[in-house]
Amino acid sequence: MKLHDLHPSPGSRTKRKRLGRGPGSGLGKTAGKGHKGLLARSGRANQAGFEGGQMPLARRLPKRGFTNTFRVEYSVVNLKTLAAQEKTLHFNPEIFREIGLIKGRNSLVKILGTGDIDRALVVEAHKFSESARQKIENAGGQAKVIGCA
Repeated sequence: MKLHDLHPSPGSRTKRKRLGRGPGSGLGKTAGKGHKGLLARSGRANQAGFEGGQMPLARRLPKRGFTNTFRVEYSVVNLKTLAAQEKTLHFNPEIFREIGLIKGRNSLVKILGTGDIDRALVVEAHKFSESARQKIENAGGQAKVIGCA
């Protein structure tokens, strides 16, 4: 085999259609688009939600609800996940991020009371559920609320 013997396998390379290059090409005049109509127009694209001219589903259905712009989202951490971290006695949002319990740099943290703890932990978070606060303090630990800076 030599360089001049190399060819692409048959059917792997197809020639580009040269549209609108006269009647001899077979693709002159209307350039393969037929006559008039939507499919012949320039800029035609499959628009999302276009249903052939009938009223689209998004417009047939009623609008419901609203988005509360003042909603505050918290990343939640349960006490059982804190109890599973046996080496750590002091928790704060940076440590939660390192462990992989929360994502995002500016996410607020809320501690929930699912599970039990058996040692004194110092937990700093933006919010605590009442049961989580009681369980932490009953185990001899501290539940510190930090500001939302």
